[in-house]
Amino acid sequence: MNLAKFPRRRYTAYDTPIEFLPNFTKALGGPNIYIKRDDLLEGAGGGNKTRKLEFLMADALAQGADTILTCGAVQSNHCRLTLSAAIKEGLKCQLILEERVANSYNKNASGNNYLFRLLGVEDIRVVPGGSDMMAELEKLAEELRAKGRRPYIVPGGGSNKIGSLGYVACAQEILSQTFDMGLNIDHIVCASGSTGTHAGLVAGMKGENANIPVTGISVNRKEDVQRKAVYSLVQELAEELDIKTPISMDDITVFDGYVGPGYSLPTDSMVEAVQLLARTEAILLDPVYTGKTMAGLIDLIRKGYFKKGENVLFIHTGGWPALFAYTDVTLEEK
Repeated sequence: MNLAKFPRRRYTAYDTPIEFLPNFTKALGGPNIYIKRDDLLEGAGGGNKTRKLEFLMADALAQGADTILTCGAVQSNHCRLTLSAAIKEGLKCQLILEERVANSYNKNASGNNYLFRLLGVEDIRVVPGGSDMMAELEKLAEELRAKGRRPYIVPGGGSNKIGSLGYVACAQEILSQTFDMGLNIDHIVCASGSTGTHAGLVAGMKGENANIPVTGISVNRKEDVQRKAVYSLVQELAEELDIKTPISMDDITVFDGYVGPGYSLPTDSMVEAVQLLARTEAILLDPVYTGKTMAGLIDLIRKGYFKKGENVLFIHTGGWPALFAYTDVTLEEK
């Protein structure tokens, strides 16, 4: 795959580390657990969207944009990172936040809400849960065009075929690093939400003929719906990248048993996961994505899905600033 043909803005000048987690591995008594530290990417707190934004912002600049528009939940890491990238490029940024939990937006909240304001977001609009977010973005874009502005829409999570190239690139990075480390990875585990990270990794591993399975832990949707969404984006990427290796629905693995009562709503298993990694390895997970994803990994280890002696790589997609909006929950003893 030749990713050099796609324009890219490089925001992180290094490969994020792959670290072994000896204490965490010992605590679970299962496979050898490694972690890809994408929480250390640039962007006012780091996270996986930075990889996607390297390609999306390059496209925005090529189109002459002066304002970046995007959307997310009220504590959206994606919105924080998109705003950060816009600042680096000298562009304005406006956000549309969806109250997926009724009355959950608080302008004065900590976490990412605080960072939106500190970073100088131009404007925030809040819409009810279930709104057509792309329609809301298009409406805002039309308003700005009428004022002579040049808006560029970054979709939720940055998860289109442009943004997802960031995780195709990550797949190549992982393979290069593990070769240098002499490390054979048996499984990759990642959060599966807006699908870009999951789809990019699958497409990247297939495009490189690596045959490393990618397991996605859904943070929002049922397994059948999520698998179809991931597969659809993988197919777009395969066409864009001219990947010849066949990719089928059988290559898309999703577990949906760790969402709990809904997106962003706390679960006991998430709290356990956040506390266990913090207290064994001093690494912070977020309560919405990586906390629930790690809860899935822990449970699958306990059920024997991942075997002792195997090497499992967990993709840490970041998001820790949201922890500060969940302090009471994540300090509860279970």
